[in-house]
Amino acid sequence: MRVPPEFRDRDDTEVAVLDALVARADDGMTVLELRAGVDATIDEVESALSALKAAGLIDVEEANGRVRIYPDERVVPEHGEAFDDDPGLLDVIRRRLGL
Repeated sequence: MRVPPEFRDRDDTEVAVLDALVARADDGMTVLELRAGVDATIDEVESALSALKAAGLIDVEEANGRVRIYPDERVVPEHGEAFDDDPGLLDVIRRRLGL
């Protein structure tokens, strides 16, 4: 599952973090799980988390000494609403060119 289009106009790492979180919206993820699931350095992931937290797009909860990160409910698509998981050719070219 991917983040709705209105939340995809962010940095690539931020979008990747949101996509990973949306895929596990019910369980949330730890920073280490995010790092393993997102193709970015730990510094890039931490920077993305900071920006997403400031924008109110993620929620951070601590329970039993563990920190779990969840996507804000407005970022999670409605049940049954799906967004294309495969980027089109133009999306791939744009990403490669940094556009």
